[in-house]
Amino acid sequence: MPPFDPELSVALTAMGKEPRESVTPRNLAARQERDAAARPRPTAEDLRADGRFEVAELCVPGPPDGPDVTLVSARPAGLTGPLPLLYYMHGGAMIMGNAWSVLPRILSEWALPLELAVISVEYRLAPRTRYPGPLEDCYAGLVWAAGHAAELDIDADRVIIGGKSAGGGLAAALALLTRDRGGPRPLGQLLLCPMLDDRDITFSSHQMTGLGTWDRTSNATAWKALLGERYGAADLAPYAAPSRATDLSGLPPAYIEVGSAEMFRDEDVAYANAIWQAGGQAELHVWPGAYHGFDSLAPRAALSQDARDARIRWLRRVLAR
Repeated sequence: MPPFDPELSVALTAMGKEPRESVTPRNLAARQERDAAARPRPTAEDLRADGRFEVAELCVPGPPDGPDVTLVSARPAGLTGPLPLLYYMHGGAMIMGNAWSVLPRILSEWALPLELAVISVEYRLAPRTRYPGPLEDCYAGLVWAAGHAAELDIDADRVIIGGKSAGGGLAAALALLTRDRGGPRPLGQLLLCPMLDDRDITFSSHQMTGLGTWDRTSNATAWKALLGERYGAADLAPYAAPSRATDLSGLPPAYIEVGSAEMFRDEDVAYANAIWQAGGQAELHVWPGAYHGFDSLAPRAALSQDARDARIRWLRRVLAR
């Protein structure tokens, strides 16, 4: 296996073994309960950070035959728009996470310096809601936001969709879906260690078995929870697992990053390559010695700082177009 970066390795060891235990069908419900109890869920008042940000929780129409979707809308206080928008999907392997926990870092690292509005989507989780429910939640929220741009004081022509891990996979799927439905056209797609392939057939998915923070056993459990009987199906739609897509033309420019020492490495590199082969734009970063979610676990590590700098440089370039 590729060696872990020394600083990241220290953080991984300090994390202990229990949080890195593989997720299995047997322990899935318990892991979800533990995550819901332990993961931060800041209130709107918390997110306002003593008036630095304007924050609102919005309940908007969901997909046909689906419930309404909650969007958490935030922006630096005192800015008049229309502001560009980062439409963001949280991580958590499609089975965990929430729209609120990711916002403190996004607001301080991206929204404030770039003068961005942010909408974080509270999509439904598997296995209670299987594909296409979570993706349709994200699409419904995007369509609503674009259609209410004036009300939100955002620029509907300057929307970047993004996410991390499962959220990165949803962002990639959303780019494909809105292209094919003729929906809102994003300015770019920010895909951070995206979860793209349900098949777990890459070299890196086998190479990193039992190592790092997320392995093949956990990944298979999450995909089965999302797809049910369609897991591994030969005719699975690319909107369910973007690595299945055969047509990556006409997509917005992509930023794709992944660690060299994580199981998503090969599927993410292959996705960037497929975008290039289709004539599209993709900026690819493979961080040496990085495992899945490294910058959250070791935010002060030099590699984590380099990754944050690269993301913000890409965002600045895209927004300047």
